[in-house]
Amino acid sequence: MRFYNMIKLIFNCLCSCCLVFLLAACNDDDTFTLSSSNLLTFSTDTVCMDTVFSRVPTSTRTFWVYNKSGNGIRCSNVRLERGNQTGFRVNVDGQYLGQAQGFQTNDVEIRNNDSIRVFVELTSPTNNQDLPQKVDDNLIFQLESGAMQKVNLNAWSWDADFMTNIVIERDTTINTSKPTIIYGGITVNKGATLTIGSGTTLYFHDKAGIDVYGKLKCEGTAQNNVVLRGDRIDRMFDYLPYDGVSGQWKGIHFYESSYENMIDFTDIHSCYDAIVCDSSDVSRLKLSLLNSIVHNSQGYGLKSIHSAIDVENCQITNSLNDCVGIFGGDAYINHCTIAQFYPFDSNRGSALRFTNYYEDVNLPLYGFKCVNSIVTGYSDDVINGSVRDSMVTYSYKFDHCLLRTPKIEEDTLNIIDVIWEDPSDTIVAGTKNFNKVDISLLQYDFKLTEKSKAIGKANKDKSIAYDRLGIKRDDEPDLGCYEYQSTNENKSSNNIRKRR
Repeated sequence: MRFYNMIKLIFNCLCSCCLVFLLAACNDDDTFTLSSSNLLTFSTDTVCMDTVFSRVPTSTRTFWVYNKSGNGIRCSNVRLERGNQTGFRVNVDGQYLGQAQGFQTNDVEIRNNDSIRVFVELTSPTNNQDLPQKVDDNLIFQLESGAMQKVNLNAWSWDADFMTNIVIERDTTINTSKPTIIYGGITVNKGATLTIGSGTTLYFHDKAGIDVYGKLKCEGTAQNNVVLRGDRIDRMFDYLPYDGVSGQWKGIHFYESSYENMIDFTDIHSCYDAIVCDSSDVSRLKLSLLNSIVHNSQGYGLKSIHSAIDVENCQITNSLNDCVGIFGGDAYINHCTIAQFYPFDSNRGSALRFTNYYEDVNLPLYGFKCVNSIVTGYSDDVINGSVRDSMVTYSYKFDHCLLRTPKIEEDTLNIIDVIWEDPSDTIVAGTKNFNKVDISLLQYDFKLTEKSKAIGKANKDKSIAYDRLGIKRDDEPDLGCYEYQSTNENKSSNNIRKRR
């Protein structure tokens, strides 16, 4: 009997404890404080959307709302302070605050030690100004206690012109300081010339590009480059703007009927195949690519198929496929920096490829000449010169270059004063040639460091007077497209070329 009473006592104690815990839990879950000292905590006090185009929906930003007060908190009202004036749209714990549903919601409950997630988007209205204008609003959390808390939402809204499925049928010039967004692409018909003036920036939407059957002229200057890029001007991550991600737009395609194209002082970046030249009559110059940047391509940087091209003073860097691929034809490269440090895929192509075939079709390589240039990258060998049929013309020459490829001893006719980069050299080779190759932040600066072996090694007789930035080369010019400038050097404005 005594044993039975003991068991009964223990059982009653356990039941009492469980009841206390249940009552406490119910109290935590169901009790909402009216004390103004109990407040919410936010993962951020400001949501910044960076710079956005007006009338173009942004990507979604998020933040968290935490209740660490010790009691449940009920928001009697959550609202956008300026209502429908700014274009912000917010989702608060599944409740959408937008024009169709109104710009507020009521009775949002956040229990003790719980949280909710808030999603923010923006489609800003036109501001009718040339420069970006600040757009901001506050998301107000009105607590049942009477306390009011807020998170600031802001962005810089930039008006842009919009062009869709443009067909150039007669000579046309685009010359504007206002951003222009291209949807669908631009087609330059045979017999027509499209000229893009200095300082013009074209923002291409996904899969949009330029298809050239006629002629394209990009006439930038050292001070005012033409810029061809994707239309995402926000950020994928805090450290990474979408503009730093490859494959944002299609690129430029020169078709068989297109000749005498000229791209000068132009920045082409973050596209798929940046420049493609289709097979054509190699007795006619197809493309002059001068003083330009081709960077961060998800396909090829420059792909030339049985075409005649001149490439001078250009930086062609970071492509998933080859940075420069020459498939037959005739190509002259002078004072170029060709570097393969593509960060998004280890199975990247070569920095430079030159062959006498393309997709099992023989294409004579009448002449490939690389002068005063740097060809380097991550791999031990970043140059691929290959012959499919020894009976098909295959002519090449490297003259005063820095090359990251195994040394060739016997070919003194086609290899002249070449510096062979040693892959085991971690002091002055590879990435150490340049000011910055930061794969973690995806930031690059391909100007030369003081340690680079490219300094003072160019062929003076074949040197170009000014570098890609319009800076005058000295009496001992450097390899690549940038003349080395020491950090403490006083750069006289007289050494800068104002116009080509």
